[in-house]
Amino acid sequence: MLLSRAAVFDGERRLPPDTCLLLEGDRIARIAPAAAFDGYAGPRLDLSGHTVLPGLIDCHAHLVLAAEADVWGPLMKASAAQLALRALDSAQRCLRGGVTSLRDCGGVDHIELAVRDATGQGTFLGPTVRAAGRFICMCGGTNHPVARIADGEHEVRVAVREQVHAGSDFVKLMATGAVLTPGTGLDDVQYTSEELRAGIAEAARLGRDAAVHAIGATGVINAVRAGARSVEHGVFLTDEAIDAMLGLGTWVVPTLGAVSRLLSHRDRLPGAVVEKAQRVAASHRDSIRRFHRAGGRIAMGGDTGTPFNPHGENAWELLEMVRAGLSPEAALVAATSSAADLMRLPTRGRLRAGHHADVLVVRGDPLEDILCAADPARHAIVVKGGRFVQRSEPWGTESGTRWAQTP
Repeated sequence: MLLSRAAVFDGERRLPPDTCLLLEGDRIARIAPAAAFDGYAGPRLDLSGHTVLPGLIDCHAHLVLAAEADVWGPLMKASAAQLALRALDSAQRCLRGGVTSLRDCGGVDHIELAVRDATGQGTFLGPTVRAAGRFICMCGGTNHPVARIADGEHEVRVAVREQVHAGSDFVKLMATGAVLTPGTGLDDVQYTSEELRAGIAEAARLGRDAAVHAIGATGVINAVRAGARSVEHGVFLTDEAIDAMLGLGTWVVPTLGAVSRLLSHRDRLPGAVVEKAQRVAASHRDSIRRFHRAGGRIAMGGDTGTPFNPHGENAWELLEMVRAGLSPEAALVAATSSAADLMRLPTRGRLRAGHHADVLVVRGDPLEDILCAADPARHAIVVKGGRFVQRSEPWGTESGTRWAQTP
């Protein structure tokens, strides 16, 4: 299938206006000027007025969550079978929303690993998933109702080993309090720097990266100095924290939209959650703006699945990053090539010959108007591994094209 006459953003930059993409099987076979395909007689799509870009990557999702106001109740009441079906549905919603790869940053009893394997093996159509397994937190810490509770350096190492033994791709440690966990303060330093260092070192020894939930500045600094590959949220970033991250090349996954969604539904949430969300909002944007201007590494992540933040609408995080001060181009880089680098996906997140054919086609130019990519209603086609997931355009079935349908 030849994709022609579209604008092309390759994950790092805009390509010349006459660039075409040839998809063969599950790969991008060639990217070249239109003249290079003069003799091509196979199927093609005329995408005039559209932009082709890599499939989006959400680096912070929770497939077992379903955007309900009550986070914990449904998780505690649902059976393993119900959670598995929910997680699969979440993954497929993400794909239909333009997300072709994602990181699951904490689930329940490793159920999401089965979804990862099912989509990865092609049993079900869905995004490429990398999963952390169970959250690792201290007694009474963030997300403790569903976490692997571990106290002390030795027990944290054991908890890391358990996640790796279960098949997790990376580990997730909780360094501070959180907005949604009752009884935790935003500035709480939960794991000590020694506990974080022990857990992250054990993960590295076993060939795994560590993502660390950190909101308060001290928790961020502890996580960075302990060797975290990414800081999740990074709400209160001091100059010291930013300098530490820049020095070690630590990524930040902002999850800005999660807080915006909470505040837009404040009448349906407990007062303590609203109070913490209000405190977070302005500082969060300011921190991400300063980190970006300092040259920090940012990868898109929506905290997708949290209250009123549904799977399938992951791309709205692009708009939140632009509102925080990133240019549309910088936001798209964060959602494609930078996100792929964070997740160590060398053949995704960029449009390159030989790379997997994970492609999003949108109406209009997202480099001028980020809503073209942020609003799923403006998505025209999603391609996952060369399989076309039909969206809203009337192209129908083209000869030689594998149209896939998700429920």
